[in-house]
Amino acid sequence: MPREVTDPDGITWTCIQAFSGLGKDPEKEEAARVDGKADAFQVVCTPSGGAQSVRLELPGDWERTASDEDLLDRIRTRLDQDR
Repeated sequence: MPREVTDPDGITWTCIQAFSGLGKDPEKEEAARVDGKADAFQVVCTPSGGAQSVRLELPGDWERTASDEDLLDRIRTRLDQDR
């Protein structure tokens, strides 16, 4: 299920686990898992307005436990790294 967060600039980021649209079988979930990390998954966050998407590595329970501020901090950090 996607999760939306809005940054101070008014940009809404929609975050969803990579490959989540492919189904719930174990093979698809394994495709999103970060290599070598038992409880880390690839999450793609796409901004409103068509700017660059970012890919984050987050724990498996990120949808419930990560705060909006934590997600925004991780997005900002990734954007800074990609520049």
